[in-house]
Amino acid sequence: MQHFISPTDVTDIHALIKQGLYVKANPFEDAHLGKNKTIGLIFFNSSLRTRLSTQKAAQNLGMNVMIMNVGQDSWGLEMEEMIEGHPVIMNGDKAEHVKEAAAVIGRYCDVIGIRAFAELKDRDKDYRELVMSQFRKYAGVPIVNLESATRHPLQSLADCITIAEAKAAYAMLARPKVVLTWLPHFKALPQAVANSFCEWMNPLANAGEIEFVVTHPPGYELAPEYLGNARVEYDQEKAFEGADFIYGKNWSSYTHYGQVLTQNPAWMVTMDKMQLTNNGKFMHCLPVRRNVKVSDDVLDSPQSLVIEQAANREWSAQAVLKEILLTL
Repeated sequence: MQHFISPTDVTDIHALIKQGLYVKANPFEDAHLGKNKTIGLIFFNSSLRTRLSTQKAAQNLGMNVMIMNVGQDSWGLEMEEMIEGHPVIMNGDKAEHVKEAAAVIGRYCDVIGIRAFAELKDRDKDYRELVMSQFRKYAGVPIVNLESATRHPLQSLADCITIAEAKAAYAMLARPKVVLTWLPHFKALPQAVANSFCEWMNPLANAGEIEFVVTHPPGYELAPEYLGNARVEYDQEKAFEGADFIYGKNWSSYTHYGQVLTQNPAWMVTMDKMQLTNNGKFMHCLPVRRNVKVSDDVLDSPQSLVIEQAANREWSAQAVLKEILLTL
């Protein structure tokens, strides 16, 4: 694996999930792989699980870790090269261009992790994935996506690991029903986690390994290239019927880009709704606003996998970094 930006960088998703389970059982077996290697974790946005889990995973592999918050620990970075057909003139608030910054960081680091959210102002610009693509273009070293404008693949890999574990632990049916449900929220959030979850679930659904359903209010349809062949159900309770996994996440509108079209509290996940499932397990990428998106009794119940799911972020990152280190 040369980069880890999207599932297209992964040769075999099933093998990578198994790798995640393997490194979880054998966390320090490959500590020699990262000896004298350095990973730089570059954050344009805040983080808790992504920062800590990726740092821990790199350390498990023997790597040195450097962390930088862009705009606080460094100069602001200009990402554009051309604006309206003309070379960018850097006479604004950005003091350094990504051409130089990425190239220099690539000289210091063997691997670079990048976290850069959608701004939710210009859909075309966000979906160009400019930050990720520019670092990939100019750094000269492998790039790991720590969440971008449209994707969060380390989270999705952790989700896959969590589902695989739960299937075995709870003796679930060979073809569980997985439901991604929109949750109410009072501010606009990106589509990245929802996009990414769909992108990783669809190959499993296409192979007949899961049944995959997405439920949300009208107006919250995801981009077709991410939604894929997932079945859309606008009735949340109907979608929950017989489900084995409920994955909750808010996202703002894609068609009315970045807008909050409704804050309908009826879409919050409650224990009454979970009782419609097949003793289903609840998942969320965290952070989560209690009693806005999900009720306390769901989050604190034995049906909640959110802590184990977050813990699996370490193993998804370690599996990815191991595959990259094996190519260096």
